[in-house]
Amino acid sequence: MSEELDVRPAGPAEIVLDIDDLEVSFATDAGEVHAVRGVSLDVKAGEVVAVVGESGSGKTVTAKTILGLLPETATSSGAVVIKGQNVISLSPAKLRELRGRDVAMVFQEPSTALNPVFTVGWQICEGIRAHRARTGNHRISRKEARERAIESLRKVGIPDPEKRVDYYPHQFSGGQKQRVVIAAALALDPELIVADEPTTALDVTVQAEILELLRDLRDLYGTSIVLITHNMGVVADLADRVVVMYQGEVVEEAPVRRLFAEPREDYTRRLLAAVPHLGRESASEGATQRLRQGGEVLVAAEGLEIVYPGRLGSPPFRAVEGVSFTVSAGEVFGLVGESGSGKTTIGRAIAGLNRATGGSLKVLGHEMVGFRERAFRPLRKEIGFVFQDPAASFNPQLTVGECVAEPLIVHLDLQTAQVRRRVGELLESVQLPASYASRYPHELSGGQRQRASLARALALEPRLLIADEPTSALDVSVQAKVLELFREIQAELGFAALFISHDLAVVDQLSHWVGVLYKGRLVEQGVSSRVMGDPQDEYTKRLIASLPVPDPVEQAERRKAHRALLGG
Repeated sequence: MSEELDVRPAGPAEIVLDIDDLEVSFATDAGEVHAVRGVSLDVKAGEVVAVVGESGSGKTVTAKTILGLLPETATSSGAVVIKGQNVISLSPAKLRELRGRDVAMVFQEPSTALNPVFTVGWQICEGIRAHRARTGNHRISRKEARERAIESLRKVGIPDPEKRVDYYPHQFSGGQKQRVVIAAALALDPELIVADEPTTALDVTVQAEILELLRDLRDLYGTSIVLITHNMGVVADLADRVVVMYQGEVVEEAPVRRLFAEPREDYTRRLLAAVPHLGRESASEGATQRLRQGGEVLVAAEGLEIVYPGRLGSPPFRAVEGVSFTVSAGEVFGLVGESGSGKTTIGRAIAGLNRATGGSLKVLGHEMVGFRERAFRPLRKEIGFVFQDPAASFNPQLTVGECVAEPLIVHLDLQTAQVRRRVGELLESVQLPASYASRYPHELSGGQRQRASLARALALEPRLLIADEPTSALDVSVQAKVLELFREIQAELGFAALFISHDLAVVDQLSHWVGVLYKGRLVEQGVSSRVMGDPQDEYTKRLIASLPVPDPVEQAERRKAHRALLGG
């Protein structure tokens, strides 16, 4: 914990949450699956306890048990005690009283947590009016509920809450929607908040704001927080204590500084070693310059503009304006920036999925401004695309093998046996057994699906690969394996890559050259080690300063520097 001002009360802290020997299993068609085995932990008043581990480690199941949100197929035993009540044995009516009043949850994806057809004020008020006032036995009136909703929005930093309480979710940015979800959780002043991956879908600058908000809730209001995350930088920035889970069990528990400095268990050491760290694995400047000078230019943008036409009388929207850069053969070009900066728009324009409307964009020698699909179609097999969410990019009704085979069937005249053999080779090249070709996408883990997505993108041995946030949904150990695989295959096959991400440490680890986008403009570009190590543009400095690093001591200093950069 940092040595900053802490206004929480001194003295021994009350235990807000006490989990003792928790067991959770699920009934499935294949038999009983044990998700949580003998988990015990506690959370004190005003404490942030981070629960970390790989996907499938049981951390989210444990979190849902705290609020009694497990499905009917789940069986649980042990004790989860809040306010002297064992959540596991409570009736549905008692659980409804507990939720929101004593413990509340902040979900990972605010867009799905908020109902798009109701105003945010109505949704917050609905939660408030579902409970009796904590200070009395009367029902809260609509006026009182609205006032409390406005106060909750003000508490989480939503500007002009008296007006915005009547806004719909789509009228807020991603970071503001997450603030609204936190405001709804705070509406009844719960002593405990369970935050399940609350910053995973956010870019680094918005993530920094949400972490600062959660820190204020702890320091100013004494709110206890159970933080479920796979981002070890977030853990280092916010947590007081860390619980490490593996295969449904707690394998290590320690104060945050001790855990990072002296991890006791081999699994914890491997988990920390898998975390990318800014500045530790940057490509050398000499190697990058040689690539750029000797390699064929595959992508050349000059004054690129991408404008979306307005709808229903609204003015056109300039998504990209005046952007110039090149990508050479064998080079990984990292494109970073906040959500809405134009990263994905540029990637899709290079692949011919969006229209470039101004300037010049030459891809494999073909001008994309005003291009004709018939002329560009022969070049499509030279371009691979790895999407952010492989679960959404695969047809769930096709097997993995059929999904990987699609480019081969569309672009090449191969016999069925040849396609089957090539699919097996592709899956093995991304470290998946050839037998996985007969499985369906939902039968693979997130990391396995992303590897299959990479296999499909490489099916035609492209000269250019576009990877759009390919590791953002993966936990750190799986991310490390996918990134190492990406690096090995790129070095072996020598394709050029446009790597789009908001994770600066990942971009720094993979990229030779980096471009920084802000509101559709390229504000800085250069060799990765120089841009990340000595940024020149003020926006780049803020972006890098916002990135939490997996070291509590270093992160405490970075947080102070970040606040100074923002003027306090």
